[in-house]
Amino acid sequence: MLNKVILIGRTTKEIDLRRTANGTAVVSFTLAVENRWQKDENGRPTADFINCVAWNKTAEIMESYVKKGMQIAVEGRIQTRNYENKDGNRVYVTEVVCESMKMLESRNARNTQSYNNLEDYAPAQNEREEKENNNSEDDGFDILDDDLPF
Repeated sequence: MLNKVILIGRTTKEIDLRRTANGTAVVSFTLAVENRWQKDENGRPTADFINCVAWNKTAEIMESYVKKGMQIAVEGRIQTRNYENKDGNRVYVTEVVCESMKMLESRNARNTQSYNNLEDYAPAQNEREEKENNNSEDDGFDILDDDLPF
């Protein structure tokens, strides 16, 4: 089974670092991800607001460097959980657990750049070359065609 999520979006508020009872760093944040296929009444793309959580070093880095409105990429997995709130009601939560995060702009870049250009999302030339050079027959899977259910 595979549970993998990659999102590019903007943080909706300042990052607030908390610590668990045993001292583990954690941040919860919302990522606004543009929905290009759905437009509002003015013809602008709408956004989906995705709840995310990051732990340990990733949380500490985010608290230090990520600001409200900054464009970031997160990679992680979907997690569902539930708990009982103060009123005794069961609350269900679906969120992305961020296993890695990359800042896609500097703190000062927001005022000077346009983000509608698809080139902003393209990997750098050396990243593309590295992936092409590492594209070998050994992809880590030893599966025969007879083993596949389709």
